[in-house]
Amino acid sequence: MQRFNVAKFGGTSVANFDAMDRCANIINNNPETKLILISACSGVTNLLVNLARGVQDETKRNSIIQEISGIHNATIERFSEPHQVRQDINHITQQITQYAYTAVDKPSKQLTDQLVACGELISTYLLTQLMNERGLPVKRFDIRQVLLTDSNFGKAEPQIEQIEALAQKNLIPLLRDHIVVTQGFIGSDIAGHTTTLGRGGSDYSAALIAEAIKADGLEIWTDVPGMYTTDPRIVPQAEPIAEISFSEASEMANFGAKILHPSTLVPALRHNIPVFVGSSKFPEKGGTWIKKQVETCPSFRSLALRGNQTMVTLRSLDMFHAYGFLAKVFEVLAKHKVSVDLITTSEVSVSLTLDQTNTSGGAPQLPPLAREELEALCTVEVENNLSLVALIGNKMRDKKGYAKQVFGTLEDFNLRMICYGASPHNLCFLVEESVAKQAIQCLHKELFENV
Repeated sequence: MQRFNVAKFGGTSVANFDAMDRCANIINNNPETKLILISACSGVTNLLVNLARGVQDETKRNSIIQEISGIHNATIERFSEPHQVRQDINHITQQITQYAYTAVDKPSKQLTDQLVACGELISTYLLTQLMNERGLPVKRFDIRQVLLTDSNFGKAEPQIEQIEALAQKNLIPLLRDHIVVTQGFIGSDIAGHTTTLGRGGSDYSAALIAEAIKADGLEIWTDVPGMYTTDPRIVPQAEPIAEISFSEASEMANFGAKILHPSTLVPALRHNIPVFVGSSKFPEKGGTWIKKQVETCPSFRSLALRGNQTMVTLRSLDMFHAYGFLAKVFEVLAKHKVSVDLITTSEVSVSLTLDQTNTSGGAPQLPPLAREELEALCTVEVENNLSLVALIGNKMRDKKGYAKQVFGTLEDFNLRMICYGASPHNLCFLVEESVAKQAIQCLHKELFENV
């Protein structure tokens, strides 16, 4: 049976002609890499999201569209045979213009998905052309023919069984003779409407497709050579991690390590598909292998930081020695599709953070109607400008003195909503956004550098 390897390249990895050329080298150097999923070119998704919000000023709207075109045209101009790909991309740019015009008066989640998907549709035309001109047996494929989702625009749920059936029918035959280039992040519902898997969903879609075609490995190529003890942009002394368990990596992704989407590892874990994370700019530096079993399980593995946190505190004397209050709260949140991340409780109050799950960007918001219903039950306080700091590790509770080591280091910081116990792999808390990086730096020096 032929072995298949799936590779996913992020936005910085396909930012321009030179970046795409490096991707082609990586693909060409591994004959087992047969399926490529890529993001939109760096910066394009943010521009498309701006258009989807409805830009009233026509001059500003056209300027954004011209900026998007400029990013793509810079790559097209490097091709030996640009005519056909220019035509294909101009057609999508015309669609972007129309969608942006519609968004001025009728913005919607469905329209946002149509708009932001254009970035991935364009980038796959570019990479396919580049590989074609290098003589590689490449074929572009529209992943919407395979990645079936529900109709929850902005955060669509994949239909696992249907995806596998469609992949076996539409993708496997192509992979036998071609390298297939397709899109991450996007899919379609049963009616054929374009959907997205939420911000950062390219990694997730790559894992879903790897699962569907029963791939032997999944590579995530980004702008850093693997996973580190923390973000090297915050702490230059951060150390690379050669291998890490699925559970640890999932915690890192969930708590803000931008190198992976939180849902990425679920399909890989289901089928025990090893995942490699590396830098497309410096592939020779190696990277991180994420596996079910690893040789070392240190108490402290890494630090993660997630900004744009919204904390909601609900207070009511009716909570005191009463039944059902939390059930009523979560019934309201579920009704308005509000996703909760962290939660702590006391006798008369509960604090929780809201999860950002869609493509809108910014801090997650408590919908006005949800707040109105909650205020009928209790007082509601909403706080913004917070960041979540998470310490990832293994069985920290078995390490005597770990709490003193962590909280003693942070004695000068005002810590909010400390959470530990639900998972043996993390300890997390909120701090003011203005001091979050400083907190990471102090903790990293104490836990990872002074050892």
